[in-house]
Amino acid sequence: MVSSLVNKYNVAGPRYTSYPTVPYWDNNTFSLDKWKASLITSFRESNATEGISLYIHLPFCESLCTFCGCNKRITKQHSVETPYIDAVLKEWQLYLEVFNEKPILKELHLGGGTPTFFSPHNLTRLLKEILKDVILAENYEFSFEGHPNNTSNRHLQSLYDIGFRRVSYGVQDYNPTVQKAIHRIQTFEQVKRATEMAREIGYTSVGHDLIFGLPFQTLKHVEETILKTKTLLPDRLAFYSYAHVPWIKGNGQRGFKDSDLPSPGLKRQQYELGKQLLTQVGYEEIGMDHFALKTDSLYKSMVSKKLHRNFMGYTAHKTQAMIGLGVSSISDSWYGFSQNVKAIENYYALLEQDMLPVFRGHILQQEDLIIRKHILNLMCQFRTSWNLDELYFKELPDVILELKEMEKDELIVIGSNFVEITQKGRPFVRNICMAFDLLLKRRQPETKLFSMTV
Repeated sequence: MVSSLVNKYNVAGPRYTSYPTVPYWDNNTFSLDKWKASLITSFRESNATEGISLYIHLPFCESLCTFCGCNKRITKQHSVETPYIDAVLKEWQLYLEVFNEKPILKELHLGGGTPTFFSPHNLTRLLKEILKDVILAENYEFSFEGHPNNTSNRHLQSLYDIGFRRVSYGVQDYNPTVQKAIHRIQTFEQVKRATEMAREIGYTSVGHDLIFGLPFQTLKHVEETILKTKTLLPDRLAFYSYAHVPWIKGNGQRGFKDSDLPSPGLKRQQYELGKQLLTQVGYEEIGMDHFALKTDSLYKSMVSKKLHRNFMGYTAHKTQAMIGLGVSSISDSWYGFSQNVKAIENYYALLEQDMLPVFRGHILQQEDLIIRKHILNLMCQFRTSWNLDELYFKELPDVILELKEMEKDELIVIGSNFVEITQKGRPFVRNICMAFDLLLKRRQPETKLFSMTV
């Protein structure tokens, strides 16, 4: 039965870190002035009550991991650190001019690339300059992504001293054959060392990122990786499907053949096995592809219905405004999105002209805002409703009609004014969200843009 559902619903679809999804942004009606206006509106509405979130993209890596879909620049030259930090700080000053008052900072996340490519000294300089112009919110949360091979005690201590309490390590899989294929070689002992160092210093949430569906990966490999992970008991886990999109990411994802990848049916078995092993030891499923212990803030936010999803993934706090700094970063005002240019040279050139380095975006219409709420509800709470008039939209009857097939397959329950995803349906949450995606229905992409949902 599971195999037949996989065959039925394994289609290309978005991961819904936003709605509208990036390929459906209307750049023709977007402008830098409209983006700034939407951000000012959002900031005035929410800064005093929610604060803002800040994402900083640090794109440099010393070597290429062939599973990676992120924007990165491969180099061993660490002289790139200082000019990049100077540029990010310049961009931050331009946003402070837009706000025209001190923002209250609720969340800060360093992503990449490899944030720990940067020296502890340079990270400290960057963050102290950022933080001198903000007011820290109560219960703020600072986090960063670390590579187990190059995250040093000095990295962890320096960031802890600034206020960081959460770190996530990219593990992926412990099998040597799989690691060689994805060009990410790290031993269990290295991950154990990095995890224990963080806990000894005082980090309260240590996460591991694991991936299923990798080249040459078998059920046994997934089992062995999960069993090793259980011995370290990270506070939260991302356990997600490898997104094979070489037509977008180019040579970075062509280090192996398509025939080296597990079949869709095997990928689903890998996920179900991993989920079973994780729940046995006390992990709770959070949204899509995430797990956390009951002591972790991500689980607590799900229980209190405060779980949020944005371009940083799942977060324990919702802020209406999220600013992305750095090359390719995406910002969100709730009323609009903007994305920075992807080439570092263009990023520098625009900042030298005192311009925000934005190259595309989208201003949300009323319909977009309604659909966005439904998709967020489904992704974060596995349930959405239209008991309030403001959440009703005229195409809803057609959406419900389309969902009837999923109801027959016991993936969802449809009520008089709600849709709820069943335990059986959780692996297909992307498919369920696609039924609400009006833009996807109106215009199928001309070329393949999304990874497969299973």
